[in-house]
Amino acid sequence: MRIVVDANVPAADACFGELGELIRLPGREIDAAALRDADVVVVRSITRIDEAVVDAAMSGKSRLRFVGTCTIGTDHVDTRALARHGVGFASAPGCNAEAVVDYVLSSLLTLAERQGWQLSERRVGIVGVGNVGERLRKRLAAMGIECLACDPPRAETEGAEAEGDEAGMAPFLDLDTLIDECDVLCLHTPLVREGPHATRHLFDAQRIARLEPGTVLLNAGRGDCVDGLALRQRLTGLGDISAVLDVWESEPKIDAALRDLVEIATPHIAGYSMDGKLRGSHQVYAALCRYLGLPARLTLDSLLPAPPVPRLVLDGGLEPEDALRRCLRAVYDVRRDHDSLYRESRQRGMAAGFDACRADYPLRRELATLEVELREGARELAPLLEGMGCRVD
Repeated sequence: MRIVVDANVPAADACFGELGELIRLPGREIDAAALRDADVVVVRSITRIDEAVVDAAMSGKSRLRFVGTCTIGTDHVDTRALARHGVGFASAPGCNAEAVVDYVLSSLLTLAERQGWQLSERRVGIVGVGNVGERLRKRLAAMGIECLACDPPRAETEGAEAEGDEAGMAPFLDLDTLIDECDVLCLHTPLVREGPHATRHLFDAQRIARLEPGTVLLNAGRGDCVDGLALRQRLTGLGDISAVLDVWESEPKIDAALRDLVEIATPHIAGYSMDGKLRGSHQVYAALCRYLGLPARLTLDSLLPAPPVPRLVLDGGLEPEDALRRCLRAVYDVRRDHDSLYRESRQRGMAAGFDACRADYPLRRELATLEVELREGARELAPLLEGMGCRVD
């Protein structure tokens, strides 16, 4: 069996090597010809497998039987086209959700530190309450932050008055109400191009113009959900809002002018923790084993390395947000990725630099891998840090 795998998929040898001949290719080079000559293809989000690619791959004699993406999102794969040709499919829902939440909190706490405000004093609106949005909502609640949510598909299914969880979260609101009511807006939506819940340019010129001065707009969902030109014009003109972008229109050839205007600019790496990547690889491995009727002998725990910073000791004298900021930076500091995108894109050119940041991404773990010892003067921090997912001693 011939298995083509994106070269950036970690633990590919361990997960797929025993199942067949492994062929590693850069994600952007996995095309119709690569699909046609493979029995199994395993990709990440930069590989587009749309209807035209699928139809071209399946024309004539094709070996393709199964496609897996080691990502939460599936908008880069036309699953209906695969099903029409009888090709199996699997994704990795929730695999990197914790990493994305770490990214959001690291970004917001960094921005608060730079600009001199407290995150706990802001009202946060979450647009898209799926695997990522729900986890973010719970962590913000642990910080005592007022949080509002917008998710039209969930509101339609569960009822607009449905509560988020047992923590007494506010019911789902419409997007324009969220814009009016919130100081921080976090986007975690999939890309839906048409239909009643389309998300392409969800934040269009009109909505971006309505943002109140001082608003923070953070997008860690899909780049096309924000009108990049309209955002650039708002930042260039009034310059009275702040933006954090991990996802962009036209990746990897993103708008350099917009990159220079946002407060934090990163190359689509919000979910790039080692834990999330390995979780994604293992989920697709397990799905492929099920498809082939084979037992999944490999466990996720056997793939995970020991954390480089396993333990942190805190004593008295730290404000809660400062303590959380220090814990986050022990495992992940968003400033590193911001600086990396600027450096690599200027040295190599935008597209090559963007991809280089992703291909050469350094080891990153999740906050849940950190054990925090609280000395007597810091024990009041226990509920906050436990709510964030840390192991507290």
